[in-house]
Amino acid sequence: MTHVLSAVAWPYANGPRHIGHVAGFGVPSDVFSRYMRMAGHDVLMVSGTDEHGTPILVAADAEGVSARELADRNNRLIVQDLVDLGLSYDLFTRTTTRNHYAVVQELFTTVWRNGYMVEQTTRAAVSPSTGRTLPDRYIEGTCPICGYDSARGDQCDNCGNQLDPTDLINPRSKINGEVPEFVETQHFFLDLPALADALGEWLDDREASGDWRPNVIRFSQNILAEIKPRAMTRDIDWGIPVPLEGWRDQPTKRLYVWFDAVIGYLSAAIEWARRQGDPEAWRAWWNEADARSYYFMGKDNIVFHAQIWPAELLAYNGKGSRGGEPGKYGELNLPTEVVSSEFLTMEGKQFSSSRGVVIYVKDVLSRYQPDALRYFLCAAGPENQDSDFTWAEFVRRTNGELVAGWGNLVNRTASMIHKNFGEIPAAESFTAEDEALLAHVREGFVTVGGLVERHRQKAALAEVMRLVGEVNKYVTDQAPFKLKAESERGRLGTILHVTAQAVQDLNTMISPFLPHGANRVDAMFGGSGQIAPLPRIEEVKDVEVDVAGADAADGEGTAYPIITGDYTGVPRWASRPVTVGASVAKPIPPFTKLDAAIVDEELDRLGREADAS
Repeated sequence: MTHVLSAVAWPYANGPRHIGHVAGFGVPSDVFSRYMRMAGHDVLMVSGTDEHGTPILVAADAEGVSARELADRNNRLIVQDLVDLGLSYDLFTRTTTRNHYAVVQELFTTVWRNGYMVEQTTRAAVSPSTGRTLPDRYIEGTCPICGYDSARGDQCDNCGNQLDPTDLINPRSKINGEVPEFVETQHFFLDLPALADALGEWLDDREASGDWRPNVIRFSQNILAEIKPRAMTRDIDWGIPVPLEGWRDQPTKRLYVWFDAVIGYLSAAIEWARRQGDPEAWRAWWNEADARSYYFMGKDNIVFHAQIWPAELLAYNGKGSRGGEPGKYGELNLPTEVVSSEFLTMEGKQFSSSRGVVIYVKDVLSRYQPDALRYFLCAAGPENQDSDFTWAEFVRRTNGELVAGWGNLVNRTASMIHKNFGEIPAAESFTAEDEALLAHVREGFVTVGGLVERHRQKAALAEVMRLVGEVNKYVTDQAPFKLKAESERGRLGTILHVTAQAVQDLNTMISPFLPHGANRVDAMFGGSGQIAPLPRIEEVKDVEVDVAGADAADGEGTAYPIITGDYTGVPRWASRPVTVGASVAKPIPPFTKLDAAIVDEELDRLGREADAS
């Protein structure tokens, strides 16, 4: 057994999440985590809502509410969406907890004490109309390196180079288009050059392992070439206070949201341990040398997870050119792998809430089965290249693959068993065809499991569906529906026993992808209907910890939702014999066939929303 940390990108709480978000961080991490639990590993899957930073303030101002009110509301919306989608978090929390404040401040203080957090005077962009500091990502302009005219103030998405707002040619505010003013201000910078050698060695080791996706490792190594110190504090009044004398009482100086957000993986693990009643339990995933950690996100977050977060960890561990000693959390593990997905577009266009080119998770799940969305994102999502969500393709894959392939096999098998026996029959002697089919399906555990473990989920699901096709062909070739005579009843029972065994094995294999349907299928064949445990929402109050800064206690005593669950009852990733005599009732199809008319309906709805935006 290995301790496996499944570190899932933190959805930003400035609004509800659309399907492009969960295509990158949500479904891939859940499939992996569910499989790894079934394979016998001790998995800790953590995340939460990212609730600090200027974008929250901008959205709150637009609605006339406080940042806390906006974060509270969107936190609940996001939690509900992720639970409805079936994402099996051990803990999904938030960054506005006392626990998170305390963990972030501990990392900052130790990094500062080790000499990697240095004070510098810099120029900050300020909105002339509001006087508020503009975050780097809210400033656009022309990249001075490649000439791309929509580069951001922190990074150019065209050439991938790290930037500062002052580097941009013709900078402008994304909020209102005005030209920002630049004023001198004092900030703490993470001294990335002092950590560059250690970062480079770590990335070279990761490349040598052969585990990382080529685009991720190449991009991560390329950004080392122009590495420079990066500001880790901001002029803002919504965030975590700087825990140093002379700074903690400054109401407009806060830690950078991206400094604090990536620390959430650690703080969530610590919060989980505290809520389990074993405050040190998190160390098995963070301090043990043989523990593994996998970080799931979209490609726009690679720089923060393959450079900034590892640099913070190296600085905390005292592993840069200035040396140093770890803080009270001990030496912390760096990521085993950064699992980055590409982008999902919609009907050929980039997702854009402001332009109405969007479909939110809650809207899809209000009209369609969650496993239909999960199936599409696993079979056609942006795993290693950009992909496009279209309603026509969603309907085609749902009807032509999920319903006509897997759903049909399940339904026809249950129907024949119910009609002829009412329970799973025993087998008599197996023919060569029977044994060959069962062997092929059993081999799928090795093939499919290996693909999921290497984050090749498209290929893994395709292999499951190939085996579904083999079993459907077996049923057609063996034609049990033609065996009517009493003398043929033994052979009929054997064929249906073989088919039931194949269905059960395939249902085990497909359960990480389609947990809701897997539970329904299991129940259809006399099982508990709990082979893929689903998450639940719990209302909790903040844990009691000491933090620096008066506003750290905002929201103290207020209940908020977390996602958690008990995932200990999963079956092992292996074939297990069907239960002869298990009752099989008249089946209800486990997946819903979609009317082709919904394509036009959804496109009309999309058009109306775009026109209204």
